[in-house]
Amino acid sequence: MSAPRLLLGFDYGSKQIGVAVGQAVTGQARELCVLKAQNGTPDWSRVEALMKEWQPDALVVGLPLNMDGSPSEMSERAEKFARRLNGRFNLPVHTHDERLTTYEAKGHRLRQGQSGNYRGRPVDALAAALLLEGWLQANPTAQPIPKEIP
Repeated sequence: MSAPRLLLGFDYGSKQIGVAVGQAVTGQARELCVLKAQNGTPDWSRVEALMKEWQPDALVVGLPLNMDGSPSEMSERAEKFARRLNGRFNLPVHTHDERLTTYEAKGHRLRQGQSGNYRGRPVDALAAALLLEGWLQANPTAQPIPKEIP
C-alpha cells in the first residue's frame, strides 16, 4: 500500500466525536465537524457521508490515555470505535495518543477570545486536528517522498 495522503482524524467521546482532515504532504490538519454520539455510537450515515466526501486513505482515532501512559476507561471504547471504522470502511485505522489535545484546544480557543463555555462552539474537532497533526509528526514515513524533477 502506498503512503496515505489524506487522512481523517477522530477525537472519540461518548457524547461527541470531533472530526478533522489532514494531509501528509503538508503535515497539517484542520477541523471539519463534530458528530453527535449516543453512548459513543455516532450516526454512521454521517460518518459514511464524510468518507464519501473526503475519500481518505487512512483514519486516525485518538487514544485517551492517562497521564502516566496507561489506558484510561475510554481507551477500550476508542479502540472499539477504531475497529468499527475499519470494519465498516475497510481502511487502515491508526490510534494515536491524544493526551492534552482537548486542553490545548481549549487554550487555543481562549486565546481567540472564546469564554469558558464550549457548548456553542465545541473544541472536539480542533482536538481531532491536533491529534491528527501529532500522528503525522510521529509518522514522517507516512508522508510521500517528493520525486525529483529531471
